[in-house]
Amino acid sequence: MRILFAGSPVIAVPALESIAAMGGGGEDFVLAGLLTRADSPKGRSGKPEPTECAAAAQRFSIPLLKPEKLDSAARGQTAALKPDLLVCFAYGKIFSAQFLSLFPLGGINIHPSLLPRYRGATPIPAAIINRETVTGITIQRIAAEMDSGDILVQETVPLSGRETTASLSETMAKKAAELLPAALRGIAGGTLRAQPQDHRAATYCSRIKKEDGLIDWNRSAAEIDAQIRAFNPWPLSWTMHGETPLFILKAEALENTAGSENTLTGSRAIVGRILGKDKKKGILIQTGEGILAVSELQYQTKKALEWQAFLNGARNFMGAKLGAVN
Repeated sequence: MRILFAGSPVIAVPALESIAAMGGGGEDFVLAGLLTRADSPKGRSGKPEPTECAAAAQRFSIPLLKPEKLDSAARGQTAALKPDLLVCFAYGKIFSAQFLSLFPLGGINIHPSLLPRYRGATPIPAAIINRETVTGITIQRIAAEMDSGDILVQETVPLSGRETTASLSETMAKKAAELLPAALRGIAGGTLRAQPQDHRAATYCSRIKKEDGLIDWNRSAAEIDAQIRAFNPWPLSWTMHGETPLFILKAEALENTAGSENTLTGSRAIVGRILGKDKKKGILIQTGEGILAVSELQYQTKKALEWQAFLNGARNFMGAKLGAVN
C-alpha cells in the first residue's frame, strides 16, 4: 500500500513517523510522499521556513509536495506518486472530490476529538475551554462535509482539568501514532469496519483569533483558568495593567483562601482587582465568581516570570485593577 501523508504542524509528526516505520519494518506499506503547506515566514527574521512535518520528512528521502492550491498541477504531482491511500492529520486545506479520486482506497483523517463532538479546526482548545472531563481521538473516512465521515477507530482520553493545548496536543500526537498502524493494517486487510456518525449529535468549534485571548474578568475564575490553558501556546490570554498589555500564562481557580495574604481585606469586590498573594499559589485576582491565583505572567516585550520574581519588579501592582483603561 502506497500512502500519501498530508500534514503540516508538529502534532502530525509522530503519525508521519509511524507510517515511515511500518515500511522500514518490512511490512508492505510505503510512505510515498508528504503533502504539506507551503513554506511560510517565521520568527523575527521573517524568513520562510518549512512546516514541522516537512522538516521531519527530510530524513525519510520522500517527495515533498507544497502546493499553494490543490489545483490541476498539484493533482498531477500527486498522481505521479501513484498513491493508494491518503492519510491526513492537520493538513490545513479542504480536499475536493476530484483530488480524492486520485486514491483508489480513498482517504482517512485523524481528528483529536470524540466525533461527532467538536468538528472543526480547534477541537483541542475547545475541549479545554469547555472544561470537558474526557476527550479522545478519531480516525475517520474523509467525506465531503468536514469531519463527517464514518468512524474507523476511536479512543477516549480522560482529562485531569490541568491540560493546556500544548500538553494535550502532545498526548494526541502520541495517541495518533499508536492507533494509526493498526488502522492501516485493517484497511489493507479489509477487516476494519466503519461506523456512521450520529450527525444529530454533532457540535462544532471555530478558528481562534488573537483577540479571543482578551480576559473578561466578569467571568468566573474557573472559566478564566480554562481559557488560559486553552490558549496556551497561542494566542495566549491577556489583560491590561494600566496601559501595558499583560499576559497571564499560568493560573488556577483558588478553592480555599485560607493562609492567603489579602491586602484588601474588607474592601468591596471589584472584578480584575489584585487582592494579594498566596504563598503557594501566587497572585490573587478577583473575578466575577471566585478568585484566580496566577503563578506565571509576562508584560508585553518582557520575559515570562514566576509570580514572585514578577512582583519584585512590578511597581504599583498590588491593589491595581486589571482590564481595559476607562
